[in-house]
Amino acid sequence: MEFLKVKDIRFWIVVFFIVRLYAIWHPPIEVVHNWRQTTVTMVARNFTEENANILYPRIDIAGEKTGITGMEFPILNYLIYLVSLVFGYEHWYGRLINLIFSSIGIWYFFRLIKFKFNETVAFNSSIVLLFSIWYTYSRKIMPDTFSMSLMIAGMYYALKYLDTGKIIQCLTSLVLISIGTLAKLPSAFILILLALPILQTPVFEKRKIILSASIVACMLIPVWYYFKWVPYLTEHYGFEHFFMGKTLLTGTRELIEHWQITLGRFYDTAIKYIGFAMLLFGLFKAYKLKEKRYLYIAGLGFLGFLPIMLKGGFNFYHHSYYMVPFVPVMALISGYGISQVPGKYGSAIVLFAIGIEGFFNHIDDFRIKSHMKPILSLESVMNKHSNKKDLILINSGEFPTAMYFAHRKGWVDYNEQIVRTPYIDSLKTLGLQHILILKQAFGTEIQPGIDSNWVKVESNENFDLYSLTP
Repeated sequence: MEFLKVKDIRFWIVVFFIVRLYAIWHPPIEVVHNWRQTTVTMVARNFTEENANILYPRIDIAGEKTGITGMEFPILNYLIYLVSLVFGYEHWYGRLINLIFSSIGIWYFFRLIKFKFNETVAFNSSIVLLFSIWYTYSRKIMPDTFSMSLMIAGMYYALKYLDTGKIIQCLTSLVLISIGTLAKLPSAFILILLALPILQTPVFEKRKIILSASIVACMLIPVWYYFKWVPYLTEHYGFEHFFMGKTLLTGTRELIEHWQITLGRFYDTAIKYIGFAMLLFGLFKAYKLKEKRYLYIAGLGFLGFLPIMLKGGFNFYHHSYYMVPFVPVMALISGYGISQVPGKYGSAIVLFAIGIEGFFNHIDDFRIKSHMKPILSLESVMNKHSNKKDLILINSGEFPTAMYFAHRKGWVDYNEQIVRTPYIDSLKTLGLQHILILKQAFGTEIQPGIDSNWVKVESNENFDLYSLTP
């Protein structure tokens, strides 16, 4: 029962695994990134209801099209599907799967740092990571922390292979790195840190050559998927969904124009204020004490992460989950800074403050806002007036959330477009049969024009449902 000791990181991983089980059954309608989660769940549900071929993921907002489109390799979605084969489909399986993998990821993060540095820095860094942006994103139905957890475990086994030469560790590393990169392409940036041990003399050691060549070879699979298969699906099935980034020039300009928001992603979004202060302190102490390895990791890590920022541009500073892959690097430097805090209880006090700050800054994400709850009734309402093959239009802008809970397929668009009669007529020729107007969550009330052929079939304070006359 050694793990029950408070200085054992496993104790804290288990405790906050249990804490984050609270409301794990909630549907993905929390305010932050419900849209991103429902694109995962609708693919998983379509695996269970239509076709389980993992290479042909389907979403529900492609109108009359099949819904097959290029996207992140749907490994998390497929795990939800596999669990559903046993227990029946529920969207919250994705939360639990991600939480399990992300908790294991923190354990490997601890082991990795302990192996290359020391146990104190490993413990401090793991606490910072636990209460960082990972605290909530590790229980969202999204592949970000899921992917990074696989990459961290893969990095651990890669370094162990360089140390021991055991081929099983090399193979384990390659499998984890391949799946992690497939699950979320930006996660692969962390591999740049392997350059540090590989480039240490002797550079041409047999193990280093084998590991380097093997990683290059296994990266061919994600490269094929993202740069060949994803574009093929998008072009062949006629629906673009996956964001492959902007030009570096455009992204750079957008980040510079909004530099304050961009900077805030590092000190506010990623590890919050106390953790970021410790990161700066860690950089200062590393420079002063000539602990160059921390400086190399920080510099090389940021260099590897910079293309992700520049390719993201607006998306980087607009969506907080873009920071998830870089947070482990920040947590390591912050953990080192905490280890340098003077006083017998100095580090403990700082870690306690980081935990409190992280816990209360993320607590709202465990609640469902009251104005979002009516979305859960959409399927039962639609079932009264249509069958599941009917195509519908929802005024939720670019958000797919309402379509997922309506359990239908069709289009989502903005009020300004929906009130245009020619637009509606064009969708009718493609099979549009119903229009759902949301009044609170995701949309605002609109009235059909006098020349429209909308027939109101149900109405309440949250939405209006119209059927279209022939």
